[in-house]
Amino acid sequence: MHKNPNQPIGIFDSGIGGLTVANAIHHFLPNERLIYFGDTVHLPYGDKSADAIRYYCLRISKFLLEQDCKMIVIACNSASSAAYDMLLDFFEGKVLFVNVVDPLVQAVVSEGYKNVGVIATKATINSSIYRNKIKSLNQKVKVNQLATPLLAPMIEEGFYNGNISRSVIESYLDHPDLKDIDALLLACTHYPLIRKEINEYYDGKVTILDSTDVVKEEVKRILTEEDLLCSKRFGQDCFYVSDYTSSFEETARNFYGEDLNLEALQIWT
Repeated sequence: MHKNPNQPIGIFDSGIGGLTVANAIHHFLPNERLIYFGDTVHLPYGDKSADAIRYYCLRISKFLLEQDCKMIVIACNSASSAAYDMLLDFFEGKVLFVNVVDPLVQAVVSEGYKNVGVIATKATINSSIYRNKIKSLNQKVKVNQLATPLLAPMIEEGFYNGNISRSVIESYLDHPDLKDIDALLLACTHYPLIRKEINEYYDGKVTILDSTDVVKEEVKRILTEEDLLCSKRFGQDCFYVSDYTSSFEETARNFYGEDLNLEALQIWT
């Protein structure tokens, strides 16, 4: 399929956490038009089987392809680990794919960190995807994983930059598994919203890495390589969710950092 620079970039997540990635791309590549799909009917993906996640990802990717997207960004750690390889095979030659795991792994290895902490949902930690991928590139890197299941719901409910979040964050980061690390990976697209608080906990002595910066760079790198960078803005960004509530709209604004209109779209019928 022939692609051209004026086609939009599709981005999807199980909910609205991926809006942190969308916002980073929006500011870094302001000429690119974005189509975002949050599968709020099925969130969180972290509780679903790998087969179920693959089915959701396949259907959403088909929808984004129908919207003529030149690239699809899988802005979800659970979906990236369960479905990325399958999507590459299924849509080979039809659309470019970027996931949130590989750029973060590459950043860790290329920067030469020796002792790395990973915090994420239970599903991501249980998959050991970060540990396995980092070790496959550099066996010597020590990878310390910790499931932090309270963080995502806490952030979704708006409890951050306050006493509650500080207390929860401290109780996790005090864990002995994260002792003496030189870098911490925020392996969930919700966590950039508490990056400042995590940085304050470490007093700037530990490097904090999240997927927003590295993914936007990866998107630009691939689009440049493929000669698909858009030089002029065409049309408006679109934001879809599979189940709409007014609280989603409010939380989405916090994640995206600016006003946006969520539109309910049922692709499951």
